[in-house]
Amino acid sequence: MDGSVIKGEDSLQGALREEVSVEDTILMDNLHLIDEDGYLIRAAMLAFYKDPEKWVTGSYIKIGYFGKSDSDLVYQDEVHGPLIEQVDKTVDLVYTKYMKALIDYEGVQRIEQFMFHKDAFREILLNAIVHKDYSSYNPIQISVYEDKIYIWNDGEMPPNLDSTDKLFMKHSSKPFNPKLANVFFKSGMIEAWGRGFEKIREACALYDGPLPEYEINEAGIMVLCKACDRYLELIPAKKKVDSIISDERIMSGKMSELRKEPIVKIVNYLKDNEEITTAKGVEITGKSEAQVRRYLKVLCNLGIIKSTRTTKGNVYVRI
Repeated sequence: MDGSVIKGEDSLQGALREEVSVEDTILMDNLHLIDEDGYLIRAAMLAFYKDPEKWVTGSYIKIGYFGKSDSDLVYQDEVHGPLIEQVDKTVDLVYTKYMKALIDYEGVQRIEQFMFHKDAFREILLNAIVHKDYSSYNPIQISVYEDKIYIWNDGEMPPNLDSTDKLFMKHSSKPFNPKLANVFFKSGMIEAWGRGFEKIREACALYDGPLPEYEINEAGIMVLCKACDRYLELIPAKKKVDSIISDERIMSGKMSELRKEPIVKIVNYLKDNEEITTAKGVEITGKSEAQVRRYLKVLCNLGIIKSTRTTKGNVYVRI
C-alpha cells in the first residue's frame, strides 16, 4: 500500500500525540513517509490527511447497532478523517452511544460495568487499522449487539497466525501495512513487539471475561467480542425497567397506580439513571415529598428499585 504518492496539503505534525518542534517535511522524512522524489507516500495520506477517502475509497469506520437479528439495524454512524484520529473517535462513540455501562454496587460503591473492556476493544481496533488491505475499498465495520460486538476488516494476518490460539501465543509483529504501523508506533498508540494481544488478554482478565475469537479467511478478519458474565447478569435488571411502562400489568389496568403520570416520569428517569432520591423525585414530578415516597414504595414493591441507606439518607437503586 505504500508505493503510491500524493503531495501534502495539510499541516501533519499536529496529529501526533506529543508536540514536536520540527517542520512537517522533517517529521514526515523521519517517519519514512517521503519517497525518493520528495512525495508523500500513501501511508502518510491515510494517517494524517483530513480526507483520506479522497484518495482511498473506504478508509473510514462504519458502526451499527443491531437489535434482535442481523437484519434489525437500529441506528448507525460513520467515523471519517485521518486514521490516527479515527481510533479515539471510534472508541469514544462506541462506549458512549453504542455500549452504555450497566451499574452494579459493592456495598455503597457504584461500579460501571461494560460488556467488554475498553482497552481490549481499542487494541483490536488498532490491529484492524494496521492489518487492513486498503486496496479493497471496504471500511472497517463494527456491529454492536446487546451482548456481543463484531469487528471486521478486509485484511490479512501472516499465514502462521491463522487462529485465535496462535494469535494469543508469543509471536513476532508483522503488520500488513508496516509503514502505517510505524506511524502508530511512533505516536505511542501501539507497540512494535507484538504485545497487542497480550494487552488484550490483560484487559479481558480485568473483567474476568472471555478472550475475543478470531475468524481469519479470504473474506477478511472477523473478531467476536463476547460480553463478560457480570454484564450478562445485569442485563435482566435493565430490561425490567426499560419495559415496565408497556408491561401487561399496566395495560390491563391491574396496577392503576403505575399509570399515574408522576410514576411514569420516575420510571422514565430510571431508564437512564441507576438511582433516585426523594428530592430528585420531587424535582421531576413536581409533587410533595410524601407523594413521591408513596410512588417510590410502589416501585419497591414491584421489585423495580430497592431502598438503600447511605450517609445522604435513603437512596433508591435500580435493581
